[in-house]
Amino acid sequence: MKQIRNMSQVELAAYIQDTLQADGIQVVLSGGSAVSFYSSNKYVSKDLDLINTGFARRSKIKSVMEKLRFKEQGRYFVHPETTFFVEFPDGPLSVGEEPVKEISEFELATGTLKVLSPTDCVKDRLCAFYFWNDLQGLEQAILVAKIQQVDLKEIKRWSKVERKEKEYKSFTDKLAL
Repeated sequence: MKQIRNMSQVELAAYIQDTLQADGIQVVLSGGSAVSFYSSNKYVSKDLDLINTGFARRSKIKSVMEKLRFKEQGRYFVHPETTFFVEFPDGPLSVGEEPVKEISEFELATGTLKVLSPTDCVKDRLCAFYFWNDLQGLEQAILVAKIQQVDLKEIKRWSKVERKEKEYKSFTDKLAL
């Protein structure tokens, strides 16, 4: 097994996910770290957003993370051998008002990576643009959509449900450039 200091961001995520899973804690990689994964690090995120899908108690997560030598600092967990820090936002695992439809799994040397599908990753980043006018979220959504195969019909349907057709058009216009 690789040492934590030699793990990439996604290898670390898979390692933490497998360790938590062994204690009955379910988490899914989301946010900027999912963008990093799907863009082959063309976008770089220093945190791992592991959505607590099973609503495990924070104290239980903390206990497992301490076994891995992570220390809690505010809302994050840090480790002396890595620059990546870990956050456990509470579930449910959703994009806007809808639950996430698909979790992608990838077998890595350090464990099984569970991450939003590319389509749901784009929706996740579009949420930042749609609801907070976060232009970086828009750029991240475009980056993933240009590199990965995503379901644009599904993203359009979802955008309509979220009442964000105008913003969706901004996304597709920029995607076409």
